Parts: sequence; structure tokens; C-alpha cells
Amino acid sequence: MGYGIIAISGNTVRLLEMDVLKLSGQKDIYERLQMIHSKVCKIIVTHKPHLFAIEAPFFGKNVQSMLKLGRAQGVAIAAAMQSGIPVTEYSPKKIKQSITGNGNADKQQVWKMLQHILQLTESDIKYYDASDALAVALCHHFQTASPVKPGLKKANGWGDFIAQNPGRVIKK
Repeated sequence: MGYGIIAISGNTVRLLEMDVLKLSGQKDIYERLQMIHSKVCKIIVTHKPHLFAIEAPFFGKNVQSMLKLGRAQGVAIAAAMQSGIPVTEYSPKKIKQSITGNGNADKQQVWKMLQHILQLTESDIKYYDASDALAVALCHHFQTASPVKPGLKKANGWGDFIAQNPGRVIKK
């Protein structure tokens, strides 16, 4: 299981931590789920995040793998919800599209764009699960950050837009 934590300050995005939780094949499924829950809780205590984003389950051909992945994601989501942190899910395609501009990008392309966007100096990555998790965090930032002035509400038509932006009205 990979995880990535970013900090946002103004227009600057900074990597705080990116790593993987190695789940031993020797432990039974319930011990591994407990490890996931404990790690997510520890990350929450350490970094005190305001938001939690996760990759949505994808539909594969192996039903057993999907079931195991769904359980792991559910445990991570439950840990965030238990801490009162809002949870958002993104499809793998949406994450890749958000980071690279191509929803079919491979893991190497995603990593290269993350390096560029976050100005990371590491050239190689040991675990793509970690860069995938970082991509989810950055995707969530891109989806929720508004280039519009803070405090403005979404306009419900031209009347609202004009009321919120009087300086943009051109009178002829």
C-alpha cells in the first residue's frame, strides 16, 4: 500500500512524505488489514491532514484480488472517517489525466510528471505504489483548488456573475 502526503501553501505544493507499507505475505488477511488501519491512523496523527483522497477500486478480471483490494481500501477509508476527515475517491484514469493529461499514461510517465510538477530530485522510484499515492494527492489538490478568488460563490447565472465581478462588466 502506497501513501503520499502533500502540503499546500498559497500556490506552492510540497511533498511531506511518500512511502509504502509493505504487507507481508506471511501474515493472514486480518493482520494485514490491521497493519493498514494502524499505519493510516499513525499518518493522520503525525501529519494532521484536512483531506483524504484514495484511488477508487478498478474492475479487473480476478474477483479475489478485487475483494482483497476493496477490503484494504475500506479499512483505510474507515480510519480517515473515524478521524473526521472527508474522503474523496478518484478513478485511475482521472488521476492519470489530472497529472499527465493522458488518462492512459503508464506509471513511469506519471512519476516523471510528478518529479517535474513537485520539483523532486529523486530520479528513480523504488515502488510505484508510492508514486501512485502521491499522484492521488496531487490530483485531489488539482480538482479542489480553485483559480478563482477565494470566498466567491459559484455563480448561478449571469446576474450572480455580474454581482460578484462588477469590474469585469464593459459598458458600451
